[in-house]
Amino acid sequence: MKEICDHEDGEHGVLEHHHTVKEEIFCHLPYAIFSVALSMIFLSLLSFISFGPGQAAVSYRLFHNFHFLHILFAATGTMLTFRRFSNNAVVGIVVGLLVPTIFCTVSDSFLPYLGGMAFGLDMHFHWCFLSHLPVVLPFLIVGVCNGWVMSTHRNNLRLFYSLGFHFFHIFVSSMASMLYLVSFGFSQWWEQMGAVFIFIILAVLIPCTLSDIVIPMIFARFSRRRKSS
Repeated sequence: MKEICDHEDGEHGVLEHHHTVKEEIFCHLPYAIFSVALSMIFLSLLSFISFGPGQAAVSYRLFHNFHFLHILFAATGTMLTFRRFSNNAVVGIVVGLLVPTIFCTVSDSFLPYLGGMAFGLDMHFHWCFLSHLPVVLPFLIVGVCNGWVMSTHRNNLRLFYSLGFHFFHIFVSSMASMLYLVSFGFSQWWEQMGAVFIFIILAVLIPCTLSDIVIPMIFARFSRRRKSS
């Protein structure tokens, strides 16, 4: 995910970060707003194309597609951020595997599950890491490897990463979150479009910021302190 706020060069080729969680969330808020808005356009088109009894089944299949892509983007962002603040390979791999597993589930499944309950839907919680582990793992592992490779070529990839990566990350996450709701019967979501818009922004902004920026940096700083002590 893009670090919109500036960072300063630190020791040993890694960066220093001087912003709070609140500042990071506000830095990434515009990306989340426009990404969620675009996802609502796509979902509106999908609703017209697949309007009818089959809409829930189509949404359920598409949810998995976007959820798996979200895992790929999240693992890449987590690893890349960690590697920009620490060179500890072992901790980086552990963080790159565990953090997306937790926060992708929170933003794509758990929060939509709670939101669906609040909207009065008959929801049940679906965890792909439990139900579809052989399908999920390739996206998670490739994402970690991709973040590692990008971290070794950060100068060449910085422009692409800064301008586009966070936007598409939030987009696939918001698509997964909304499709989760629709797949469990929220077919008339446009009747409460304003509430859905605010809810999805919060559901993807906070977990993605924690996953791609805050948590990797916390572990990076911890690993650097342990190494220097």
